[in-house]
Amino acid sequence: MAGIVVLGAGVMGVTTAYYLAKAGRAVTVVDRQPEAAAETSFANAGLIAPGHSNAWASPRAPMILLKSLWRDDTALRFHLRLDPAMWRWGLQFLANCTTERNRHNTLIKLGLARYSREKLIELRQTERIAYDEIAKGCIYLYRDPAHFETGQRAIGFLKAQGYPFETIDPAACVRLDPALAPARDKIAGAIFAPQDESGDCHAFVQSLARICAGLGVTFRYGTTVRGLESKGGRVEAVVTDRERIAADQVVLALGSYAPQIARSAGIKLPIYPVKGYSLTLPIKDKAAAPTLGGVDEGALVAFARMGDRLRLTATADFAGYDTSHKPENFATMLKVARDLFPAAAHYDQPRYWACLRPMTPDGPPILGGTRFDNLFLNTGSGHMGWTMACGSSRLVTDLMLGRKPDIPLQGMTLDRY
Repeated sequence: MAGIVVLGAGVMGVTTAYYLAKAGRAVTVVDRQPEAAAETSFANAGLIAPGHSNAWASPRAPMILLKSLWRDDTALRFHLRLDPAMWRWGLQFLANCTTERNRHNTLIKLGLARYSREKLIELRQTERIAYDEIAKGCIYLYRDPAHFETGQRAIGFLKAQGYPFETIDPAACVRLDPALAPARDKIAGAIFAPQDESGDCHAFVQSLARICAGLGVTFRYGTTVRGLESKGGRVEAVVTDRERIAADQVVLALGSYAPQIARSAGIKLPIYPVKGYSLTLPIKDKAAAPTLGGVDEGALVAFARMGDRLRLTATADFAGYDTSHKPENFATMLKVARDLFPAAAHYDQPRYWACLRPMTPDGPPILGGTRFDNLFLNTGSGHMGWTMACGSSRLVTDLMLGRKPDIPLQGMTLDRY
């Protein structure tokens, strides 16, 4: 019996393998890296944040992208390139930059993110996985009073869906997290999302991969997927640089590289790689380091404590499949960290990282079936892969096993394009 082949050993692929293995299925995971979570899941923001579910495509986004053509200090960086895929994606993105489409897409993301958080909590309790998780909420900081008012209006839609938020003043910020005391006078206010969390995605995936191996999952690391071999309405095998792997079912969970493999089966995925940068610092003074994850909304720099490390992430750079980086790419992150938590970390010992986030033009991921009755998708979650992973993988697993998913997949399947 050929079994199920999951392509990708990041957070999406490994959580999918886990749910399938728990259901008694024979699973093989294929990844080009030497271990699990070695690419996009390696050093992400660490936030599990339904409270940050707003779709990027919004009425404000076109102006931000336009400014980025001549400025390097914007959170979204768009560079003119001779890249037809980027231009096709960009036109679809602009079509979603209306208030109506933004609310529609945000609602879909929020529903999936909330469900996924529930599945993550359930999984960590069942398997007793520890990953430097902090389940005390996340704090979203504003430096400018006018921006703070805008932020409060922006969460109004999420709040109306029943997701809890608290609007707090600088004094309350410090009460929630005393590490913010040095920055109190620089904060106009904050939005606190008590159900949001943070944690080390890499540590989670590594632990879950070991659990999967104990459940009988086979991992074929150091193996590059070249394409899919199909006949009629089925995918018969996965072609790699080492061998041909026969498959009863295939899950495509290769993040930004999913479109390249899907193309070998004649499937077009509207996913574009958006580069994000992360910075990890060793903590110097535990009392001065944050105890909550969050975001400096002015600079759009996320921060999360992971045990004895401080993680910061920022920027969405439309740079194709380039993952190169240089120290100046991290200057804003270092400035924000020193500003908020001046004594927290060894700022002279940074570890730099850049990865590609698989973005869809509207925001929600692409989950579920394809025109091949045994090929399934679990990709396109963009910057919210850690937040959406357990929920996305459980939904895809349910579809594969013929079970009714817990939540509807409308707005998350490929046929919406």
